[in-house]
Amino acid sequence: MRTMSGSVVQREPNVAPGGTDLLTVGVEEEFLLVDPHTGTAVPAVDLVMEQVPAELRGQVEREFQTSQIEIGSPPGLELSSIRHSLGVLRRALSEAAERAGVRVLAIGTGPVDGPVPPVVDKPRFDRMIERFRLLVPGPGNNGMHVHVGVPDPETGVQVLNHVRPWLPILHAATVNSPFSAGVDTGYASWRSVEWERWPSVAPTPYLESHEHYERLIRQLIASGVMLDEGMLYWYARLSAKYPTVELRIGDVCPSVDDAVLVAALVRALVASAMTDIAEGRPPVRTDHHLLVAAHWRAAHDGLEGDGVDLTDGELRPAWELLDRLVERLRPELERHGDLAEVTDLLGGLRRHGTGAARQRAVFSRTGNLVDVVRDVARQTRG
Repeated sequence: MRTMSGSVVQREPNVAPGGTDLLTVGVEEEFLLVDPHTGTAVPAVDLVMEQVPAELRGQVEREFQTSQIEIGSPPGLELSSIRHSLGVLRRALSEAAERAGVRVLAIGTGPVDGPVPPVVDKPRFDRMIERFRLLVPGPGNNGMHVHVGVPDPETGVQVLNHVRPWLPILHAATVNSPFSAGVDTGYASWRSVEWERWPSVAPTPYLESHEHYERLIRQLIASGVMLDEGMLYWYARLSAKYPTVELRIGDVCPSVDDAVLVAALVRALVASAMTDIAEGRPPVRTDHHLLVAAHWRAAHDGLEGDGVDLTDGELRPAWELLDRLVERLRPELERHGDLAEVTDLLGGLRRHGTGAARQRAVFSRTGNLVDVVRDVARQTRG
């Protein structure tokens, strides 16, 4: 798995063993490091890395800013293995952070105002800052990236075409950053707004072929909006190292349950796309500007408001659109053995709300963002 830094977290190919037609899935998550008393972001990644158990260090990495740290699960066929990996890594990271005197938060961006921590000292990051200057997104921009195995790059490009109309509703399901600089931004995912400062962040375009995909990468690098392929920040892309498609639209999820739900839905979405490809069904040719509008609405409302129905451009309750997507994915959820767990996890999401809704509920009760930070830390640890 490649991150903003271009580092690889996943250590083995995300492909199914034994010739099975079930798809593997792997998850990477980025977290924020904060002062436990004030909630402000702190440049503590080196201190925390020193406290991570030696046997887990291969799955824990520095990210772009010194206030960030990330984990990556090994790829697996069973949701239970993803749940186990993320649970072990989150607990170990939470304990390492506590030994270092800080807290780790599964949150899209920092809710409490404070100095912007410096960028990690790497030559590539120095070049990024030199070229792009003030685009560093506040105290840390933390996402969740899901990798799903595909047989070859041409199929992967077709998958990207098929999944793009469905990504806004997954975007809405993962919103987890309503606060920034001490205030409610009015958005459910302020991370999304900050992230779009980077010129290579965008919905994935409709692609004619793998050659078209590679040509666009070369042209974007030549234009100067990217230093290299690692800066291709489309909402879905091909992995530069492994035979996977990578969906990277969401805020990092507050809990393991939320992350497992998103991983299951993403895998089913990719599997459904591959079925459509095999049976000759073309992708929906969604207008780019309407797709941008749908993602903006998802970042603004989350699941607690409306979403853009990309079949007709009309606004509908976001939960209605998510229910429709889950029904579409039902055959693949059943085939992968995930339907019962997804049904249960969706019920929990409906009861408790998105991460953004949970943060706002805490703030509504207490009026204190430090209480929000404590609650996110609790969910992060599990």
